[in-house]
Amino acid sequence: MSTRRIVVVTVFALLVMAPLGARWDARRDIEGMSEAAAAFLRSLDEDQVAAATFELEVDERTRFHFIPIEMFERRGVMIADMSPLQRERAHALLEAGLSQRGHMTTMQIMELEDVLLALEGGQRFARDRDEYLFSIFGSPSPDGDWAWRFEGHHVSLHVTVVGGRIAVMTPAFLGANPAEVRDGPQAGRRVLGDREDAGRTLVRSLDAAQRDLAILQADAPRDILTGADVDVQRFDAEGVVAADLRPEQRRLLFDLIDVYLSLMAEDMAEHRRSRLLADDPDAIRFAWAGSIEPGEPHYYRVQGPTFLIEYDNTQNGANHIHSVWREFEGDFGRDLLREHRRRHPHD
Repeated sequence: MSTRRIVVVTVFALLVMAPLGARWDARRDIEGMSEAAAAFLRSLDEDQVAAATFELEVDERTRFHFIPIEMFERRGVMIADMSPLQRERAHALLEAGLSQRGHMTTMQIMELEDVLLALEGGQRFARDRDEYLFSIFGSPSPDGDWAWRFEGHHVSLHVTVVGGRIAVMTPAFLGANPAEVRDGPQAGRRVLGDREDAGRTLVRSLDAAQRDLAILQADAPRDILTGADVDVQRFDAEGVVAADLRPEQRRLLFDLIDVYLSLMAEDMAEHRRSRLLADDPDAIRFAWAGSIEPGEPHYYRVQGPTFLIEYDNTQNGANHIHSVWREFEGDFGRDLLREHRRRHPHD
């Protein structure tokens, strides 16, 4: 673990122990994304602009999936159809919305398409690392409401900017197939290994009584239960609650949450941490299904008052991860947009 990651996790864990109502200023992220999005759009020709841009308030903005493009048509401009300059500017937008770690992880997920192509021979799907699309909703600006999306197989990232003050990334889906590359030039790579390891470390830290609460069933579901639902509902109050964890277990829980938050650019992540801590962190629940042994099918979820993490690794011999961050009212920035427009009806 890097020094910076240790500091971030430690600060997050310490903050959990104290009430915090702070709100973080995401201006740096917003300005960077606005500039990058505008530069990207300027690099496109007329037809590409028409394909890449949408109004903010359209159904297309909440249409998403994480399956191969042959199974679910995407709309936007595909990397495969971009010039070198356009690719450079598209990746600059992606880098502006992600942390360095998040950008590297996303690129590695795309590179796994090469592994699948070698394994499958392109018999069913193209398995092309360039079959990922960028879409812009509204007009990118440092002080308005707008959004952007990056999506393809096993990547579905949705960023919404609200009033030029707040930026959120949700839904945020990442998958990995294979979860562990076992042959070839990428052998040994575990792109989402931190999500697996942090969850297993937490469940293994639980005592017998806590495991009775946390482990819901012996068999893991075949996939994340929310799938690609546009609206997600809260699960029943199942699992072990943070208030009943020992201090060291509580730190492991927030280490796990931070694995997901660390995907985002720094200011966005800090803003979401501040919201999480203001929303009763004692009420966060951790639930598990399946085996706690490596290499066996397993599933977990972390549910707070406002957010949900789901993770599943059951397919392809428990070597195929699906994981997602969702928010019950805040997916696609809906809650923040609603509140902003209530306060600023003429914007």
